[in-house]
Amino acid sequence: MIKDITIGQYYPADSILHRLDPRLKLNGTLLFIISIFLFDTFYGYLAVTMFLASIIVMSKVPIKFILKGLKAVIVILLFTTTFNLFLTQGDILFQVGFLKVTKQGLHSALFMGLRLTYLILGSSLMTFTTTPNQLTDGLERLLWPLRHIKVPVHEIAMMMSIALRFIPILMEETDKIMKAQMARGADFDSGGIIKRAKGLVPLLVPLFVSAFRRANDLAMAMEARCYRGGEGRTKMKPLRYARRDMIAYIILLSYFAGIIIISIYEKHLPYFNI
Repeated sequence: MIKDITIGQYYPADSILHRLDPRLKLNGTLLFIISIFLFDTFYGYLAVTMFLASIIVMSKVPIKFILKGLKAVIVILLFTTTFNLFLTQGDILFQVGFLKVTKQGLHSALFMGLRLTYLILGSSLMTFTTTPNQLTDGLERLLWPLRHIKVPVHEIAMMMSIALRFIPILMEETDKIMKAQMARGADFDSGGIIKRAKGLVPLLVPLFVSAFRRANDLAMAMEARCYRGGEGRTKMKPLRYARRDMIAYIILLSYFAGIIIISIYEKHLPYFNI
């Protein structure tokens, strides 16, 4: 399960998506997340599926690597869809004891499951195709106007970048600790929930110690290099929009406009509602 967590990882490849400006990818991810909550029709899902599939192909990230990240959140997906399936009131399709499956509940469960899946896949593509340094620079430039109201933009971007970078490091550390504990006879798989929770104690304690040690080492390294925040600092590679970024913006805005049109006219397509 630990190896299936791909959030925050960067997948190096030579693709057009990797070469795009990080500000464009941040804005694109935000618009994509907004777009999947704007529709409730077959045509809306078809448009989002085609757009997401084309982006995945352009990224040159293996589909197995992308889908592997869903394994880590499969419990959340099942929990969300199950609650929507059995707790939504409406026209009853069938009933087993006190559990009722309604037409509206089936629609809501499928609707929410697809939305969460697309949300995770779309967000993951941003980190797969953008290095932590690029994400930091892009986020800092997007939030730059907030400096005028005394918001520590550089520090916020730096913290988010460090957090993303620490995710795969901590996952690797967790895997090493689990293997070391299992070699000493620890059992993380058998028993009930309470026994499994108690079995995590030998894992969590060294993990927290390791995390604090790494954080302290990072702080000392930054101080040793005279890091004093973003004031007056220059960039080795300043962000500049290229022609491909302008074309990508046009495609992105065209997609978003199409989703808005679908959401406006979806009531006139009753036979294609999911």
